[in-house]
Amino acid sequence: MDAAEQEETTMNEIVERPRKFALVERAPAATFEEERLHRKRRLAATFRLFARYGFDQGLAGHVTVRDPEFPDRFWINPLSTHFSQIKVSDLQLVDHDGNILIGNKPINQAGFVIHSAIHAAHPHVIAAAHTHSTYGKAFSALGRLLDPLTQDSCAFYDDHVLFDPFTGVVLDAEEGRKIAAALGTKKAAILQNHGLLTVGPTIEATAWWYIAMDNAARTQLLAEAAGPTKPIPHEIAKHTAGQVGTHKGGYFSFQPLWDWITAQEPDLFN
Repeated sequence: MDAAEQEETTMNEIVERPRKFALVERAPAATFEEERLHRKRRLAATFRLFARYGFDQGLAGHVTVRDPEFPDRFWINPLSTHFSQIKVSDLQLVDHDGNILIGNKPINQAGFVIHSAIHAAHPHVIAAAHTHSTYGKAFSALGRLLDPLTQDSCAFYDDHVLFDPFTGVVLDAEEGRKIAAALGTKKAAILQNHGLLTVGPTIEATAWWYIAMDNAARTQLLAEAAGPTKPIPHEIAKHTAGQVGTHKGGYFSFQPLWDWITAQEPDLFN
């Protein structure tokens, strides 16, 4: 039997194999140190990814992850370090009083006000992300929620809020608490005339939802510019949200990006 005949015979064989369509989450970390390193590496990778997506702009933008051992502390990026240059060793640890416990650089004051309020008000939130992405800012100027125009945008259906009105740069602690209160149990917020904010029970889901939400905003802007749109009906949108909007789905959607960015930029572990 030649090679071609062998290949045809093999392709026609019916081989019984177990059907595995579900991805498997990682095992829980054995120690606080192991979990801390996991979170910090994913946080650093998130900044590198956000740089690739063009989410950086001057001093604006911040992503945080709660420390696993000290839940009243969180890791944040230093002010004025470009997202594309952030490494694990650059991340700074701060507490809810604004004390920088690890790190010797300043941090974004608005970032601290927003994120400290969210982490304090919502124990289930492990990570939070906010930048001044172009499409997020453009959509935030419309003063409305995202419509369920596509399967992907359904991930945010009935799971995001509009924070209105815009009152200037968020430097006051009370404004941060208002944002945290408005967010409630949702995964995301559109900050009026400001941009997008996402949160989640993992840094992976939080980062993915930010990327996905900015894409949904861009998609809706393009669709509405082309003509009248046809939103997905409520019941179908709600059903689809349950399929594509889970935090586990967000966690797994981040994994290909993690594999890609760590292969491209191994220095982020320094």
